Amino acid sequence: MSTQNIPTATFILHELDESLAAQLCEAAAGSRLAFYPSSSTSECLALAKRLHAAGVFCSAEPGECRKLLTRMKEKGLRMPVVVVSRIPEVSEWLGAIESGATDYCAAPFERHEISWLLQSLLPAAEQALVS
Repeated sequence: MSTQNIPTATFILHELDESLAAQLCEAAAGSRLAFYPSSSTSECLALAKRLHAAGVFCSAEPGECRKLLTRMKEKGLRMPVVVVSRIPEVSEWLGAIESGATDYCAAPFERHEISWLLQSLLPAAEQALVS
């Protein structure tokens, strides 16, 4: 059996609209990663645990982002969370980081930027899985 198509890591796409999720997945194409959508905080947390997710790409909507980060902290679930926005705004970026997000990215997604972001997330995700 070939391991060529087996994903090396799994990420959850939390509360991302279909268009934004499709753009992100397209920018990550060829990276041997699996992406699973979630539409509620409880579904995101359950998927993350069940799939041993390497991280979460979360909508930049402030209420949803903070809710997810708070619930993850309460549950002791440590993994990178990247806040994703359609429009890069400094206040959104700062709010996300101050709330505990690992990083922030905004459309349009460039393949090399997403590749760099994913490379920076994977060591942190592996460390959290080992701990």
